[in-house]
Amino acid sequence: MARIAVIGAGMGAMAAAARLAVAGHRVVVYERGRTHGGGVGLFERDGFRFDTGPGLLRLPAVYRDLFVKTGKESLEQTVRLTQVDPAGRHLFADGTEVLLPNASRAGVLQALDGAFGAGAGERWSDLVNRAREAWDATRRPLLEEPLRTDWRVLGSDPYPAAAPERRGWFGGLFARGDGRPQAPTLAGVARRELADPRAAALLESHALAHGLDPRAAPASATVLPYLEQTFGTWYVGGGMRALADALYERCGKRKVEFRFETEVTGIVEKDGRAAGVELADGTVAEADAVVAGVAPALLPALLGGQEPWREGEDVTPGPGPGSGPPSRLTVFLALRGGRPDDAVHRTVVHTPDREAELTAVFGEVGDGGGLSALTPRPTVTVLRPDDPEIRPGDGHEAVTLSAVVAPHGPVDWADRETAEEAAERLITAAGATIPGLRDRIIWRAVRTPRDIAADTGVAGGSVPGPALAGAEGRYLHPANLTRLPGLHLAGGWSHPGGGLAHAGMSGALVAGLIVEGRDWRGSQ
Repeated sequence: MARIAVIGAGMGAMAAAARLAVAGHRVVVYERGRTHGGGVGLFERDGFRFDTGPGLLRLPAVYRDLFVKTGKESLEQTVRLTQVDPAGRHLFADGTEVLLPNASRAGVLQALDGAFGAGAGERWSDLVNRAREAWDATRRPLLEEPLRTDWRVLGSDPYPAAAPERRGWFGGLFARGDGRPQAPTLAGVARRELADPRAAALLESHALAHGLDPRAAPASATVLPYLEQTFGTWYVGGGMRALADALYERCGKRKVEFRFETEVTGIVEKDGRAAGVELADGTVAEADAVVAGVAPALLPALLGGQEPWREGEDVTPGPGPGSGPPSRLTVFLALRGGRPDDAVHRTVVHTPDREAELTAVFGEVGDGGGLSALTPRPTVTVLRPDDPEIRPGDGHEAVTLSAVVAPHGPVDWADRETAEEAAERLITAAGATIPGLRDRIIWRAVRTPRDIAADTGVAGGSVPGPALAGAEGRYLHPANLTRLPGLHLAGGWSHPGGGLAHAGMSGALVAGLIVEGRDWRGSQ
């Protein structure tokens, strides 16, 4: 039985802890905050409950596997898991709206033809077919296996060329100044393969929701709508925090020990390997292995100024170009009046000026710097769960609005006036899908990038996106193995990246590496 020290109580770290405990190890989790869950937090007031992190779950198979492998009760026996149908409603500035059914290929084709005109569904279907090829080519190395030392092979975009009659499009669009071919971006694919700007906005919104600039993201980002359309969108009763609570309870049943309000200030190195952690009170907790569930940018301080990357990696994979991923602005709305029967769980209200929004969040293409987080009309996601557990009664409704924004720097999120002004813009946009919204508001609470930074310790409140192939590896994340034997990385900031499913997989990969050894290549 080995002693395992886990830094942080986020979803990836807890996933690793539960699996390691089942394997017979003694696991202790050190969390600087007062509770578990990391970015999957909870805001409660006057009987209303809101998720401070993701509000929906994709690829639930990751957590099904976790609960099967760590106890008798399955995921569905532990939480109330339901498919969201329709998967989403998209509302465009010209008044066009489209309802996308959950996990129905034929239904999506029909819905797009009805909204955008004949042929739109077929063009989308062709794109999704190519996205499936990209997913099949990279599913194992990007999600199910530890990142290998030859990670550079993932620098090539797996998204295949367009259908034969369209290949000529790519020759002109994706030519570099020196005449050599240039890999397509997601925006380029949207423009050339979908034709209709609303369909292009629909595709690009999947990337934006993950904090990715579609003008720079590789074409392989088409796997994001493919995954949603193929595996569905799910909601956990009581909100996504209930999933974090269930995982915490599962860890407890496996005898994982949690020490909250206990900050780790250093990783102890002995005989060339990680040998424990040093705590803020000066004590040292010895361990045979350490799992760091924190952003890799925080690791050098824990390692005495040394980088955690493995020797021989002349370039460290990491999130896309620029100073780091953007953050999110969230507005929680406590509303009087019940939720209408025809309300949709998730609505995306698209901006009337996508280019202005992308420039505000990400800057001009290639410069990597946001200019202003306050877009006049941002793309806003509106969540309206039909869940009695999150509201004080049927005469009320709990609604969450969110938008991707630039983190600290372009805007001073410490300025409450600025935050309230930005919140007003989200409420204005949401009014297009919730009639009489302003008159129904009892109170509102605003959560800014500064709040996210305070909770997670990540500068700017940046939120990690999932790993993608292409772009010479700039959309990969640091490997689960580090240069220091015995030190492993878990969570959304390490391979395979952000999002509930990817964070859960990071825990599975770390547990496999510790139990099976550094040469483990993933479950077959």
